[in-house]
Amino acid sequence: MTRTVMSRRGFLKSLAGLSIVAAGGVVYRAWDNGVFDVGAGPAYEPWHDWRDDMGDGPLALVRAGILASNAHNTQPWRFELAEDRIAVYADHERHLGAFDPYRREMALSLGCAIENMVLTAKAQGFAPRMELAQDRFGLGGPAHPERPVAILHLAPGEAEESELFRAIAHRHTHRGAYDREQPVSQALQDEMQSLAGGRDGIRLFLFGGGPAKARLGELIVSATEEIIADHAMAMDSAAWFRFDWRSIQQHRDGVTLDTVGLPPLINAVAKIVPAPSPEQADQQWLDATRNVHVATAPLLGMITVGDLYDQPTTLQAGQLWQRLHLWATARGLAAQPLNMPPERVDREAELGLEPRMAAALTGITGDAGWRPTFVFRMGHAERPARLSPRRPVEAVLAA
Repeated sequence: MTRTVMSRRGFLKSLAGLSIVAAGGVVYRAWDNGVFDVGAGPAYEPWHDWRDDMGDGPLALVRAGILASNAHNTQPWRFELAEDRIAVYADHERHLGAFDPYRREMALSLGCAIENMVLTAKAQGFAPRMELAQDRFGLGGPAHPERPVAILHLAPGEAEESELFRAIAHRHTHRGAYDREQPVSQALQDEMQSLAGGRDGIRLFLFGGGPAKARLGELIVSATEEIIADHAMAMDSAAWFRFDWRSIQQHRDGVTLDTVGLPPLINAVAKIVPAPSPEQADQQWLDATRNVHVATAPLLGMITVGDLYDQPTTLQAGQLWQRLHLWATARGLAAQPLNMPPERVDREAELGLEPRMAAALTGITGDAGWRPTFVFRMGHAERPARLSPRRPVEAVLAA
C-alpha cells in the first residue's frame, strides 16, 4: 500500500515537472520565434529609421524606395547613385520564377519604388524627371536586362511635401478581414480615378458591387486554385515565405506570418506551432483568398494597360498602384494586391495554353484592348497592418 501511494505521488510530481518543462518549451519557442517582437529587430529598422535617418540627396530617395510595395516582398531592385541622378536596375536574381515568367510583376515592383523616390525627391527640394528605358518583356524578362529600367534625373526645385510622401512610412499591405458593411464611397472612387487620369495606355477599373465584382472575385479564387495545382508556381511562391524569426532577420524579405492578416492570438499560436507543409500553406492561402480576401472586400479594382508586355507602361502601372496605396493609407483605408488572375495569364502564355484567364478578364472589362496587369482590393480594416521585413540600403546599392 505504501509503495503504491509513493508511486502515485512520484507520478504526480513527474507529471508536474513535465508540465513545467512543456510550458517552458512553449515560452522559449514563443520568444525564439518573435511572438513578443512583432515589427522589431534589424529586418524592420528601415521602417523605423527612414524619417529620422533619411538624410538628403539621392540616398534619401533610395531609403524611401525600399519601402515600396512589391510582389511577394522580393524587393527586386538595385540603385546606382550619382550626385544628380539615380539609375534603377532590376535585380534579376530576385524573381518569382513560374509565378512571373515575363518579369512583368518585377517591373510593377520597380515602378512602386520609383514612385516613392519621385515623391521624396519633391519633398527634398528636387524637380525630378523620369527617363524610362524602352524595352519589352519576353520569357525570362526584358530584352536588355543589363540596362537600367529607369533613370531619375534630379534638378533643383521647390520643396513639396505631399500627403502621399507623408504616408510612405505608414503604407503596409493588409491581408486581414475588411468591414463589408463600410463601402468605399463613390466620392473616394472618383478621387482614385483622378489619380489614374492623364496616363496614356493605362486605365483603372473599380467594382464596388454588382455582377462584375462578383465575377472578378470568382476569378481571383479560381486563379488561386490553378496556381496551387501548378507545382512549379506553387513551389516558386513558397520559396519566399519566411516562417521563423531567424530566417526573417537573415533574409529581410519575403512574406511572414505577421503579414498574412491573422488576428493577434491566432498569429501568436501560428508562430509557436510547427510551420505548415507546403500543401497545408497552399490550402490556408486558398481558404483565406475565398473566405477573407474576396468575401470581405468592399471594393475590387484592376489597373489595365493597352500593352501587357511593354516595360515603360508596366513601370507606370506600378507607379499608379503605389500612389493609390499611399492615397488609401492617407484616407485610413487598407489595401492588398490580389494579382493571381494576371499571373495565370502570364503562365498560360508561357506554356502555350488556351488563354482562358485572359478571355475571362476581357469579359469583365468588356474591351480586349484593356488588359489587367494588376488586381487589388480596398476597404476599411479593424486593426492596422503589420510591418514587412526590408533589406537595408547598403544591400541594394550597385557596386
